[in-house]
Amino acid sequence: MNDRILSLLGLCRRAGKLVIGADPTIESINKGKSKIVIFANDFSKNSIKPVLTAAHSGNIKAFCINRSKDELSFALGKLCGVLSVEDKGFAEKLSQLIENENEQGGELYD
Repeated sequence: MNDRILSLLGLCRRAGKLVIGADPTIESINKGKSKIVIFANDFSKNSIKPVLTAAHSGNIKAFCINRSKDELSFALGKLCGVLSVEDKGFAEKLSQLIENENEQGGELYD
């Protein structure tokens, strides 16, 4: 795998610092564990709203990356459209990689 973001997400999952799914992500935010939230670019717009609301209330950065649910799912070994990173180090590196990529035309949910 040559994609640094997907590789880092896979490493994060193996380290047990990744929460996958809308409801578990909201729960992670509400418990104060979430550091960043990441959406697939084809994640349902209706499903984004409650997660974004929770992220904004918890003052958590939320990113939409230029990867599909299929790409995320393949990299992580589990069906995935939204996820939460619960480790500060992983979150900082992922934020940096995503922001660098987004300078070339991506989306940050503020």
